Amino acid sequence: MDPLKNIRVVLCEPGHPGNIGAAARAMKTMGLTDLRLISPERFPAPEAEWMATNAIDVLRSATLHSSLHDSIKDCVAAFAMSARPREWSPQVLDVRAAAARARELEGDVAFVFGNESAGLTNEEMFACQVLVHIPASPQFTSLNLAQAVQVVAYELFMATNPAVHGRTEKLATVQDMEGLYAHLEEAAIASGFHVAGSGTRLPERLRRLFTRVPAFEREEVNIVRGLLKALLSKWRGQ
Repeated sequence: MDPLKNIRVVLCEPGHPGNIGAAARAMKTMGLTDLRLISPERFPAPEAEWMATNAIDVLRSATLHSSLHDSIKDCVAAFAMSARPREWSPQVLDVRAAAARARELEGDVAFVFGNESAGLTNEEMFACQVLVHIPASPQFTSLNLAQAVQVVAYELFMATNPAVHGRTEKLATVQDMEGLYAHLEEAAIASGFHVAGSGTRLPERLRRLFTRVPAFEREEVNIVRGLLKALLSKWRGQ
């Protein structure tokens, strides 16, 4: 099952069809497909298709609605996107926290974006349960509509795919690292770089050097040990 199937993007009265197409493209890059349009100024339009490169399927499956209520009435939660602080508003979250909250919910969830020039009205905002902002420079906080959709889509993708944040390969175990340290010491002695029992702190320094890397993958350890094995074989064959 598509993990982001329950997420919908709602654009309220978008003024430029190019932004609709660009939003569809931004959605598809992150696995979102459900686009809802409320009273767009012009749609369908060729400009939308021009900007929806390789996301024509998302664009053409977009549904048209006459009101925000109609587009979100079956959702368990709606998140209103706004760069503008409001004196009175629902709970306020930044976009990363909002994405995490949305992924915890069972049922359909909407992220609601306002018109390019005016943003969301107070009525539209209060139709939602959470007000969401995208942190930005205080000197200029306003993003283009499609850019804002891209940021939200990215955060939803990352909240759904935590493995993307870090490594997916098998990490080296303590035993793997101990084998590497022993192999390094063996190579240092065989090459004449280190004299066993000389009292130098080379073995400890090598450990300290390698522990500066937070986590090695097992394959990385095997590469280094493969190199050491080849060097040892060459030195001993001379």
